[in-house]
Amino acid sequence: MPPEAMQGVFPILVTPFDAQSRIDEDSLRRLIDFDIAAGVHGLGVALGSEIFKLSEAERDLVIRTVVDQVRGRVPVVINTGAPGTDLAVFYSRRAEELGADAVMVIPPSFMPAGPAEILDYYQAISDAVSIPIFLQDVPSAPISAGLARQIAERCAQVRYIKVETPPVVVKVAETVAQAGDRLTIFGGAGGGYFIEELRRGALGTMPFCSQPEAFVQVWDLMQAGDEAAARAVFDRVIAPINHIASQGAGIFYAVHKELLRRRGVLATAQVRSPAPPVDGQTQRELDQLISELYPSAT
Repeated sequence: MPPEAMQGVFPILVTPFDAQSRIDEDSLRRLIDFDIAAGVHGLGVALGSEIFKLSEAERDLVIRTVVDQVRGRVPVVINTGAPGTDLAVFYSRRAEELGADAVMVIPPSFMPAGPAEILDYYQAISDAVSIPIFLQDVPSAPISAGLARQIAERCAQVRYIKVETPPVVVKVAETVAQAGDRLTIFGGAGGGYFIEELRRGALGTMPFCSQPEAFVQVWDLMQAGDEAAARAVFDRVIAPINHIASQGAGIFYAVHKELLRRRGVLATAQVRSPAPPVDGQTQRELDQLISELYPSAT
């Protein structure tokens, strides 16, 4: 494991929008303070932030706002992956210029890339920045444990990996076994396998940002060796929301934004188009669950 590695709970921020689908900066600032007050160890802007729906000017606005509001209280990780190497280098340099503490990079997926091309892609990004790089392993662009090790050995700035390709728990274990001496392993995928990942050597997770205090509590209990209490919190508070959010592609944006709206953090639960609708029955189930978990939510 790299020295002084980042670890713990690094929620991925949603991007709040107003009713006209414009970035709601005030809600974003409230969201950052909400998560930091919960004791998170870092924050991220990535796919869960709908970053792929933002113009370059909007990307800059979000990054500037996050860095400004965080004020160095926790590390900030920005997703800078792109379909092409030059664009990924541009996004990565720009994130560093705007104050990011690390970048997170998905391999190219629009056009297939083999291991040699992926290595060159990460080498170019590593050579272009002076901050740490998270590899991001996702189903559309998986990174095997062996390839992750090769990238880390070749690219000086690559120090972390976020593992999200199913079977996630198996993939975490494989990556820890093959590359854990070179990379700090984080889980993702909404934090749905947080405890199982920690058991296998992961040192953090990047979940959604709507229940930060619950994830921090699970982390603290696991660090204290009280797995039974950690499991009780996870099963009671986190798992039911993840259960609803994982029903269909893209519905998780609406679920987590609605939870944050009900908790008084976001002004609206607006998701940028295209976005799947939440059907009436699912909405009623979500309403009931929020009322049970957060009785004070409006």
